Amino acid sequence: MNKLKQTLVKTLKSEPLFLDSESGELNYIKIKDSADSIDKKLIILLADNKELKEKFFTKIKDVYVFNIQGFKFFLDESKVDNSYTKYANEIGLADKNGLLENVSDVVLDFPFKDCVLEGGQSTEEGTDTYFEYDIVVTKAQEKQGLKAKAYNQKTTKRNEILFNQILAHDEIDRLYDRKALVNWKRFTKDNKKDGEAVKEIKRDKTGLIQENLIIKGNNLLALHSLKSEFAGKIKLIYIDPPYNPPSSNNTFTYNNNFNHSTWLTFMKNRIEVAQDLLSDKGAMIIAIDENEQAYLGVLIDELFKGYENHCVTIVHNPRGVQGTNFSYTSEYAFFIFPKGTKTIKNRKIVEEDISFSNLRNWGGESERHSAKNCFYSILVDKCTKQVIDFGDVCDDKFHPKINIHNGDFVEVYPVDKEGVERKWRYARQSAEEIKDLLAVTEKDGVYDIQIGKDFGQYKTVWIDKRYDANEYGTKLVKDLVPESNFSFPKSLWNVYDAIYAVIQDDTEAIVLDYHAGSGTTGHAVLNLNEEDKGNRKFILIEQMDYIQTVTAPRIKEVLKRSKSKDDFIYLELAKWNEKAKEEIQNAKDLPALVKLFDTLYERYFLNYNVKIKDFKEKITKEENFKKLTLAQQKKIFLIMLDLNQMYVNESEIADKKYGISTEDQKLTKAFYSKK
Repeated sequence: MNKLKQTLVKTLKSEPLFLDSESGELNYIKIKDSADSIDKKLIILLADNKELKEKFFTKIKDVYVFNIQGFKFFLDESKVDNSYTKYANEIGLADKNGLLENVSDVVLDFPFKDCVLEGGQSTEEGTDTYFEYDIVVTKAQEKQGLKAKAYNQKTTKRNEILFNQILAHDEIDRLYDRKALVNWKRFTKDNKKDGEAVKEIKRDKTGLIQENLIIKGNNLLALHSLKSEFAGKIKLIYIDPPYNPPSSNNTFTYNNNFNHSTWLTFMKNRIEVAQDLLSDKGAMIIAIDENEQAYLGVLIDELFKGYENHCVTIVHNPRGVQGTNFSYTSEYAFFIFPKGTKTIKNRKIVEEDISFSNLRNWGGESERHSAKNCFYSILVDKCTKQVIDFGDVCDDKFHPKINIHNGDFVEVYPVDKEGVERKWRYARQSAEEIKDLLAVTEKDGVYDIQIGKDFGQYKTVWIDKRYDANEYGTKLVKDLVPESNFSFPKSLWNVYDAIYAVIQDDTEAIVLDYHAGSGTTGHAVLNLNEEDKGNRKFILIEQMDYIQTVTAPRIKEVLKRSKSKDDFIYLELAKWNEKAKEEIQNAKDLPALVKLFDTLYERYFLNYNVKIKDFKEKITKEENFKKLTLAQQKKIFLIMLDLNQMYVNESEIADKKYGISTEDQKLTKAFYSKK
């Protein structure tokens, strides 16, 4: 124990207030609370000791200021605490000044993993790409597409360093600026494959955009671009993010090679901006499996102050995924919504699952006198055994038997077999609302009334054959988009029931999914609209190329097969490499290409795993490379360009070097222009 620490312990122990009443040891929680409240006894104790005064106080002119954070950090860092209650109140990343969440001037950034700087995600993460001239190739290499006497593209495992850095906020401000939007197309059920030009962006009477949107681009940057239009306007966010499984057999098209910490940073960056889009009564649903469920739960609690967080188990794979000890059949969905609200509505119960029970109350407080409005007649047609009407609340002096017959009709009263006058479970003023739920029974000439509710409260374990991802995910998508090779799409009904729970009674809700995948959320919204003639809208964001070959074609096919007259707009965040591609295409010879290479890696973004030095100093000087045709050389240059990097800011949209069309400029301006 160092001297300062010894002095501090001795000094603190001199004050009984700071000792645990049972053990007699220092109560560090109490001491920290005293520091937070600038307790006089603590201040006097510390100030009276010269050594402690110099350590924990700062002199400003003639005044000594107590350094609360420095004092508490010394307790923690010096392990004076030495207790499992050390972080009893707070958990999180910290530097010498305390928890990072309390620091506003830095942000953790993982460019490669998190896409904050480069926005790239690839199934090839962890490898380097290079080109090599092969005189001969083996049969195995031929099967891999390599050719003899040609430059072949190859990969090698990279000794990757987890590159992270701390950026000041000022350095990333422009990264989150609104982006230029290009390649606008409107798709209706009758459109041809490529859609039609967008002539206008429809808005409601408040000026809010009323369109279904499918947006291609980095979801973090796309979310920031949506803020100016949709902040506080989204009723529900549903996401099915990458699950980050540890298995090498991971076949998700999306990149799942995040470790826990970078995965959480990846999620946190996006959830924080997504929160800005939620309305006051908005909710968020996040699907996840066992790999990150516990970690995500802690993150949600950290980010959503003042919200409830409920985790539902959904059996989505009844056959199970074989593990060493368990066969996993389920995944999870976090439902997050403002605390104290009735956000989750009633679930629908299908007819075959409805169970009937007596409408007449029983048990404690079931007798007539406990609720006079619940004692009235129910008129039944004896021929059809249907409820046809309800009588008024009976006078207190009227004491009927259970049945009063009147020709083909019978009045049924809530009187039991022993003649005890009880009450119906619903008051007279609510009777018409449950009429369709009632059934008439008749036994030994006595008519009675039963109720079978087709709705009920959601339970925390969801089991339904419709949640089977294979039957209602993979096969369903394959039916809609036969050429699709999308892996593991979620069951349509898994997503449908989740969003139905929140927006079933809001026919104008806007639903956002920034991990759109195969477009299941958009499909579910359209189905719900068709059922209740709703006008809900969806916004889907996806950066992978399958948004063009699976997501958008799926939604178009859903529209085509429905009676809906709805449509959607497809658009993209404008990339910054279009000019680079043009410059490559315009090069007249190899020297021009080599000269251009310096510009490419200085001004534009190449794939991060390209061996730049090796290509510039070795490959371009090899005789075999020089013998390639100019078209073949250009093709190699184009392969090195990262087509998913760097987007054009809206503020720079008119700059001719970006090559954005006049029409796209007009639509971008219209998109960001509040009416």
